[in-house]
Amino acid sequence: MSNLLTRRGLLKTSAIAGAGLAVPTIFTASSAAAYTNAPDGSGVTLGFNVPQTGAYADEGADELRAYQLAVEHLNGGGDGGMMNTFSSKTLDGTGILGNEVKFVTGDTQTKSDAARASAKSMIEKDGAVMITGGSSSGVAIAVQGLCQEAGVIFMAGLTHSNDTTGKDKKANGFRHFFNAYMSAAALAPVLEKMYGNDRVAYHLTADYSWGWTQEESIAAATEAMGWTTVNKVRTPLASTDFSSYIAPVLNSGADVLILNHYGGNMVNSLTNAVQFGLREKQVNGKNFEIVVPLYSRLMARGAGENVKGIFGSTNWHWSLQDEASQAFVRSFGAKYGFPPSQAAHTVYCQTLLYADAAQRAGTFNPCGIVEALEGFEFDGLGNGPTLYRAEDHQCFKDVLVVKGKENPENEFDLLEIVEVTPVSQVTYAPDNPMFAGGALGQCNPGA
Repeated sequence: MSNLLTRRGLLKTSAIAGAGLAVPTIFTASSAAAYTNAPDGSGVTLGFNVPQTGAYADEGADELRAYQLAVEHLNGGGDGGMMNTFSSKTLDGTGILGNEVKFVTGDTQTKSDAARASAKSMIEKDGAVMITGGSSSGVAIAVQGLCQEAGVIFMAGLTHSNDTTGKDKKANGFRHFFNAYMSAAALAPVLEKMYGNDRVAYHLTADYSWGWTQEESIAAATEAMGWTTVNKVRTPLASTDFSSYIAPVLNSGADVLILNHYGGNMVNSLTNAVQFGLREKQVNGKNFEIVVPLYSRLMARGAGENVKGIFGSTNWHWSLQDEASQAFVRSFGAKYGFPPSQAAHTVYCQTLLYADAAQRAGTFNPCGIVEALEGFEFDGLGNGPTLYRAEDHQCFKDVLVVKGKENPENEFDLLEIVEVTPVSQVTYAPDNPMFAGGALGQCNPGA
């Protein structure tokens, strides 16, 4: 396994040279101590809290499919998917620590209050020992805080704000998805190569934690290479028509529109931008360009022809040819009839990573899970060698730069991988100013 960010020196779990297997971490300090929702032998319950309504409902639906597939694999059903390629070999299809895996679901509604209420019910009424999900960073941050207070683990789903593992990081929370800083670090060099270093950018930004940090990150990265930022305009997450926000771009002097929007917001704002003819215009002697820093296949599907040639970044894509990615694509495709999205991939990985951590720790105690995941290096989950950094519980791995495909071969062939950005290019120090504030704190086992 490659030498990933060994800032802590000796890792609590590492790879056996040449074998790619994780060394088991046996948690003993408080394995027998009381903790929230300790299983009683009748199974273990996981809480899948996803947006089934709202702007990010498409991502939520795909997350739920992947969660159900992960449970099937953990309980010995199907072909095992990425359990067969995962470098850690503790998962054997007999559940987690001999407990059959069960699950409950909730609808976050892409709203923080609703998400917290749903997660609270899962913990207090359903006995969930771990909560996972979300497709909004506002939701993820709110639920992560609740899980810290309640003494359960939160395995974040789709959350891209720097704050999730920055100022709002928590000891009981872990993020596999990449973040806004990483998107900007991967995307900016490609934008400079394609569009030059003397561009004028106008930002439209979703008005919540993710949008703010995505705007900050991409603006800093593009300004560092010579671009000018002419305006930054915040848009409500509930917006569906962005015409009134697009019109002022025409007279701003900008020759690039950066859409810091995701999900249905991006589909609608990009559609409005195309309707206003931005992609056919020339400004400052240059062809007008549109950039979508965070992309997904589901967004590309929703936006249709409008995404062709537009650059962005993504955490994973079903066209990757590594053994793990293709194993997941086969499993997911066999069950649902179409390839998985990056949202599906992320939450499937998080479910396996939680289960594996419990196996290696020998307990469901949150403090055992934390110890097993901090500094954990692994491979075989579709992103290449990956590190869960101990200092902030952020995963570090390669990042994909993509663009909308000009000539798709089928309805799923919508994004083209332009560059696989190495982890070294997107790595930052734990005290980077964009991640300042807050403290990881101590794990909370709850009861």
